[in-house]
Amino acid sequence: MMREARKKKKTWLWITLSIIGLLVLSTGGYAFYLYKSATDTVASIHEELDRDKSPKRPDKVTFTEKDPISILLMGVDEREGDKGRSDSLILMTVNPNTNSTQMVSIPRDTRTEIVGKGIQDKINHSYAFGGTDMTVATVENFLDVPVDYFVKINMESFKDTVDAVGGVEVNNTLNFSSGGYDFPEGTITLDGEKALAYTRMRYKDTRGDFGRQERQRQIIEGVMKKGANISSITKFGDMFGVVRDNVTTNLTFDEMWEIQANYKAASQNLEQFQVKGTGDKIGGIYYYIVAEEERLALSNQLKQHLEISTDTAATTSN
Repeated sequence: MMREARKKKKTWLWITLSIIGLLVLSTGGYAFYLYKSATDTVASIHEELDRDKSPKRPDKVTFTEKDPISILLMGVDEREGDKGRSDSLILMTVNPNTNSTQMVSIPRDTRTEIVGKGIQDKINHSYAFGGTDMTVATVENFLDVPVDYFVKINMESFKDTVDAVGGVEVNNTLNFSSGGYDFPEGTITLDGEKALAYTRMRYKDTRGDFGRQERQRQIIEGVMKKGANISSITKFGDMFGVVRDNVTTNLTFDEMWEIQANYKAASQNLEQFQVKGTGDKIGGIYYYIVAEEERLALSNQLKQHLEISTDTAATTSN
């Protein structure tokens, strides 16, 4: 497995939580209004999975006992009249006992069993077949670890998020053009439309999905940076509106605050990993093929970080 590890201060989780939770802490006289808006927003974006807990976790997570948790971050491309598909899948494991967080990017073309369909297909097709439930089950089967929570962001409307904070700055490492815009190397400022084009480019980047996921993280971190400095009540209202329109999660408001209370320090030590595989065509269709030994090694690594047994492994074939 090819691994690229580095530390970052912000992650997808803290971005989402900052928008609908942490911002409440920085507002003084607007505290009650923001608390009410935050709780209403979280209630409106709540989406339950069709189960009580993951079948791969014997007991429910207890935050006060600092059980390590996993969160599936889903960037979904949903357009009017289309079922949509998952554009980006990142599994985050958070261990408050070691104060560490691991993020694994799963290439959208990864060939694996689609749980509930009984076929081998690209992992991102699981969302088109069965929505959030099938995607979560498929990721669990592929990595043989529990997915405790998910945060789903509609990438098609992601431009609204960027515009709500007044644009973002990113450090672009690749000179390219996409969607009618030019993106030179260096520090660039992006509005919502440009940010969407920036994150969607894939074929001009030799890193493929990994390059695109890196650009998505840059945009989201930019949103976090700008959002944390918002002081206008109007801007807060805009941000809550964007979250209501573009984000869903099975986390409750209380669970978000429990995570902040017991897990926040783990975000300061972040490792990012890529799944090693090779591109190949089967029946004329391109797939990202992950060797079984690579899949098992990654699975065991995640199990160790989640402090669960490594004695068993999924039976997924690639």
